[in-house]
Amino acid sequence: MNITAIKQQLKIPDRYSIFVDGKYSFSLSAQALLDAKIINGQALTADDVAHYKKLAGEDKAYGLALAYVARRMRSEGELRDYFRRKQYDVELAEALLARLKLAHFVDDYEFATRWVENRRLLKATSTRRLKLELQQKKVSNDIIQMVLTEDETDERQVLRELIEKKQKQSRYQDSQKLIAYLARQGFKYDDIKSVLSEED
Repeated sequence: MNITAIKQQLKIPDRYSIFVDGKYSFSLSAQALLDAKIINGQALTADDVAHYKKLAGEDKAYGLALAYVARRMRSEGELRDYFRRKQYDVELAEALLARLKLAHFVDDYEFATRWVENRRLLKATSTRRLKLELQQKKVSNDIIQMVLTEDETDERQVLRELIEKKQKQSRYQDSQKLIAYLARQGFKYDDIKSVLSEED
C-alpha cells in the first residue's frame, strides 16, 4: 500500500485528506500531518494505516475540543461532560485533557478567578451564588474556596447597591417581595435585614 495523494480540504483548510492506493483513507490537521512526517508515495503496512486512522480520530477530537474551549473558557468538569456527550473512551478523554492542560487551555483556578471577576462586573452577585455556579461547573471546592477568599469584593456594599437599584422598581416596593428576591440571589437573611435597617 502507498500514499497516492495528500489533498487540502476545501471546507476545513487546516485539514488534509490522505489517499491510500487511490482511495480516501483518513484525514489529519496540518500540525498532525507534519508531526507524523507523512509524505506522498510513502509505503504503508496495514498496521501503519490502522495507526494513522487512530491518530486521525484523536486529532479530530482534539480539534473539536480546541474549538469548544475557544468559544469561552471551560472548567475541567465541563470538558469531561463534553467528552462524555461525544462518547469518547476514557483513555482518549484523559489524553485530550492532558494536551489541553499542557497548552494552558484548561486551568480550573484561572477559570474560577475569571468567572468571579466577570460575574462581579456584570451584575450584583452574592458570594453564595458564585459558589453555587462554580460547583455547577464542577470546579473543586478547594479551588472555589481559594478564589472566593481572594475576592476582595465588599458583599454588604454589593447588597446595598442591589437594594438601591431594586427599590426603584415598582414590583419591589413591597419589602417582603424584595427580601424574597434578595434571598433567591443568595444573600444571607441577616445581612438583608441589616442593610435594609440601614436604609430605614
